[in-house]
Amino acid sequence: MNYCREERGKGYWIKRILLIPPAIAAGIFLFGVVVMFLWNSILPSVIGVSTITFWQALGILVLAKILFGGFPGGKSHHKMHHNHSKMMHMSPEEREKFKAEMRERCGHTEKE
Repeated sequence: MNYCREERGKGYWIKRILLIPPAIAAGIFLFGVVVMFLWNSILPSVIGVSTITFWQALGILVLAKILFGGFPGGKSHHKMHHNHSKMMHMSPEEREKFKAEMRERCGHTEKE
């Protein structure tokens, strides 16, 4: 649960929609170049494998993600479920105190 949400205008969402895809593409490109550079500068001399292309480096990244990284949502979903179950064990007074602290941290005041 995000207690610190604020109202955002139409311009904010348009900027997000326009900037996120290029940022994701740049990140994928950067990771691919880094993997390719590290592979080509270290592994051929150490274990005698051949050099790889950019696309092969991206394939290695995807394979590593599948084998070692899992899929998005797993850990954050577990954390959210843990926090929810933690709140379920609180008394009503503890829950209200917790909610009031969260509102205070985020600068929200009670509406009168």
